[in-house]
Amino acid sequence: MAARLSVDEFIESVMQGQQPAGLTIYQQALWEEGSGNWEKAHALIQDVPDKQAALLHAYLHRVEGDEWNARYWYNRAGAMMPAVDIKEEWKELVKRFLT
Repeated sequence: MAARLSVDEFIESVMQGQQPAGLTIYQQALWEEGSGNWEKAHALIQDVPDKQAALLHAYLHRVEGDEWNARYWYNRAGAMMPAVDIKEEWKELVKRFLT
């Protein structure tokens, strides 16, 4: 069962460096990336074969600075690269994957 957290609780757990139990793989990837562990976030999500994972994969490649690869994954997710900065996109993704 997925953890039931508010956005503020999720962000606080990242700031405290204590990942809550029961996170989905999507939430785990966002938590890891928010904690500065891009490699672990990428490893968690890269082989998950759905559009939700593709969206997170796109975001991760945007963080990495690989816009070509990010656009490829946004396309696979059926989404466009957002016009917001990376920090704002992370918060929007957290909101999306917590609800």
